[in-house]
Amino acid sequence: MYFTTLSDALHMAGHGPYVWVSYAATLLVMFVLIWWPIKQRRQLIEQQQRIQRINASSQGNSSLKDQED
Repeated sequence: MYFTTLSDALHMAGHGPYVWVSYAATLLVMFVLIWWPIKQRRQLIEQQQRIQRINASSQGNSSLKDQED
């Protein structure tokens, strides 16, 4: 398909809004499909680090109590 002006390309003989909205929706979905797992992975890593810190501090406290007894 050949367009003489940028306006013709954007308008696409009346079909432009549908075409551009579908392109935008597709890009949005693709962005979310890439971004969401990255966000979830970061949250999981942070959660696991928190759990490890809690476990390490509780093990350190329990070893101190064992030494006192």
